[in-house]
Amino acid sequence: MSDDVVIVALPERLDSATSAEVEATVMAVLREGVAVVVDGANVIYMSAAGVRVLVDAYRKAAQQGARLVLCRFTGAAADCLAVSGFGVLLPVMASVDEAMLKLGIDPEARPRDRLHHRHNAS
Repeated sequence: MSDDVVIVALPERLDSATSAEVEATVMAVLREGVAVVVDGANVIYMSAAGVRVLVDAYRKAAQQGARLVLCRFTGAAADCLAVSGFGVLLPVMASVDEAMLKLGIDPEARPRDRLHHRHNAS
């Protein structure tokens, strides 16, 4: 199992205006063996276009042998995932540390012990 971890921080709005850029950012980091944490802490609004991006990214990750977990979605964004039914399909954790544990990575490991990237999709 690779310890290559990429954290993608989402913008405040994940909708038709931002979904293409967010999709490009997330898809660009997906490759075999990579663990991707999609951090929704900044998201205050998410539309169906945003949910579609997350579902497509999850499917592509599975096809490419990558692992993808969502974390820190709250409020209206969490409601959007729940109402769409994709909150059941997509693993959504409460914190980045929980997301890393879900991916089988020790969040306490020193950063120099693993390759750790942070991308902003904004």
